[in-house]
This record gives sequence, C-alpha cells and structure tokens, in this order.
Amino acid sequence: MSPAEVGVTKVERAAVMVASANADFRNLILKTLESRSWIAEEALGGAEALAKLDASACRALLLDRWLPDLDVQELVSIVKARHPHLEVLVVDSEGKEPRIVEDLSSYHQECELFHILQNSREPRLPADKLAAAPVPFRARLVGSQPEGSLPGMIGVSEAMKQVYRLARLVVPRDTTVLLMGETGTGKELVAQAIHQLSPRSDHPFVIVNCAAIPETLLESELFGHTRGAFTGAFQSRLGRIHAAHGGTLLLDEVGDLPLNMQAKLLRFLQEGEVQRLGSADVFRVDVRVIAATNADLSRRVADGQFREDLYYRISVFPIELLPLRDHPQDIRPLAIHFLETFCREARVPPKSVSPKVVRMLENHPWYGNVRELHHVIERAFILAEKEPLLLPEYFSLQPPRQLSQRNLEFGA
Repeated sequence: MSPAEVGVTKVERAAVMVASANADFRNLILKTLESRSWIAEEALGGAEALAKLDASACRALLLDRWLPDLDVQELVSIVKARHPHLEVLVVDSEGKEPRIVEDLSSYHQECELFHILQNSREPRLPADKLAAAPVPFRARLVGSQPEGSLPGMIGVSEAMKQVYRLARLVVPRDTTVLLMGETGTGKELVAQAIHQLSPRSDHPFVIVNCAAIPETLLESELFGHTRGAFTGAFQSRLGRIHAAHGGTLLLDEVGDLPLNMQAKLLRFLQEGEVQRLGSADVFRVDVRVIAATNADLSRRVADGQFREDLYYRISVFPIELLPLRDHPQDIRPLAIHFLETFCREARVPPKSVSPKVVRMLENHPWYGNVRELHHVIERAFILAEKEPLLLPEYFSLQPPRQLSQRNLEFGA
C-alpha cells in the first residue's frame, strides 16, 4: 500500500455525518468540511442518520436541531448509547448563520470540528491522531468469563447454580429468553447479567415494564410515533425497541401485555421491523429480546389471555427462578451481602448478624423473596444504629399469609 493510500484511509476515519432536512444548510456544512479535507456524509433526518451511523465509520455527527422526524435530544441520547466514542454536535440551522447549541452538544470546544464551524483557521487534525481513534464497538469474549455466579447475583444453592449455568449457555446467542419466577426473585438481575456478558454489552440495555405503562401509551412507548400522530404528539419520538438497537430489550411483566399489543409484538419478533405510529416507514432493528413474567403464561394461554403463537416465540429458552423459600441456604449469604453493602454505603464499621437471627431468617417464608429480605436487612441495619451486631429485636418479619394469585400460579 502506498503512502498516499495510507493517508486516504486515515482521513476517512475523520468522516462526519451531517443530518438535516434543510438542503441549503447541509450544502453549506458539507462545503465547509470538504474544504478542510474532511470526508462528509449526509442524511435527511434522524432515522436515516441512525441507520447510516450503524453501517459507517464516522468520527462525528452534526445534527440540525430542527429534525423532521425525531426529537433531537432523544436522538443524541440514543447515539451516545450506541456509539459512546462518537462526538455529537447540535447546530441550529435557523437564522443568518448556523449556531451551535451548547446544551445538547458533546463535542469539546478544543476539538477541530468545533473550530471549523466557528470559521477557525486551525490546521486539520493530524493523521496519526486519527489512526489512534478508539473503536466504537468492543466485543467481549464470553468464554473468558470466570466460572461461578452471574454478575450482581449472590447464591450458592443448586437452584441458583442451575440459573447461572443456563444463563451462561445462552449468553453468546441471540436466542429469546423467558425468565419466569415470582416477584422479587431477581429476574431483572439475570437479564442484566446476560446482557453484560454478551457481545452486545457495549450497546443499550432497555427495560420496558409492560404492566406499568397505560395501554393507551404502550404502542407509542414500544414502537415510537411521528409528530401529530395523536393529540399531544408535538415531537416525533423513537420507541423503546428502536432505542435498544444493537443491544438488549427486556420486556418485564410480558404476561400483562394487552392482546392487541401481543399481535404487534409478535410481528416485530418475527420480522425484526418496527413501524412508528403515524408513519408508513418501516425500520429494521437488531435487538436481542429477553422477556420476564411472574405469571404462568401456559395457564394464561389456556384461558385465552395470552396468544399461543407469541408464547412459543418468547419461550424458546426458559429459565425459572425459584422462590427464596425453596432454596433457604442462600438466605444467609444474601443477608450478609446486603449488610456489608449498607455498611459500606454508610461508611460505618462492619456489622454482623447473630446466629439466632440467621435461624429466624432461614425459617421465614419470604413471600416477597430477595426483595423482601433486602428491605428487612436495611430496616434492621438502621435500627441497630452503632451496635456491631444485629439482634432479633431489630427485625420485624411479616407473619405467614396466603400467597398472592401470581405466586399461586407458580405452584407455591
């Protein structure tokens, strides 16, 4: 390869994406950049810019504040999540001269692109600096992860070891995972660990709580909408699915999805495409889906509350997390872990629990599972004040009660 060819390759690493619906603005910026030997690409809107960024090696993104399809602030957040090393500069194209919008920009003022747009005469970025630019995506080798528990999880029982084993088996694949278990068993932690250990770890991890979003807003939250698609839609927005592009989407409480949304979700899972409300445009997205539920989906299918085809689509690789009362040997290490965390956060000397407290905790049914144990230890830690030992009187355990209908569905 000749020296000239090497130089061209390095200059191309400095490519800039210019996104604006304003043709005059685009032309002005493109001419300015090209006159300084910068390679420039253009996009007519935010969605097109996202698609091109995923397929290019741009060093910077220059956005017109007034995009026709997406809210620029949300777009900046998505771009920074997908491409953390990409510099983003937002410019207001209205007015006599383009003006940099400081509060939405991430480009440092000492960088050359900033100076070029401010009519600076500083020299072009040196080629050796361009060659040393960081690579936006860094894949992680799952096989190099140490054996044992998943990141962020505590447990030594056979039940938890089975969860760890299944999760690590599915980590390197894009297979859809269904996490099943009562509320508070740690389904979200397992989903986060799968994402963290996977090759998608440098891309977004997006959580959608299907039970917490009103049905009237759920489609817009998942798939996005265009400006004017419905009353109050003053700005176009990307949905949560699109925001997870390249990463992992956790559909929490998927069993609570309304039937009409189940059909739309099934189409996305089958085709890998999303269509925003109010738009005829279809966008392809690359998302790994993890679903979680505290309901017995097979029973809901039998009752006509959940689509059978969607059930089989999301339950390709099921992982069940047993309630804490079914693996009491994990109660002590969990309690010690929570107590150590509280001491560290409060910057106080380490505390311990008495043997009587350990027996009391191990005999409690823990209907709220690990989440309930966490709250109980936190309350006891506060009540103990400066005492180094947590005694039984610091604990207020709820008496045995009937299990909720959700827990009964899991045969508790």
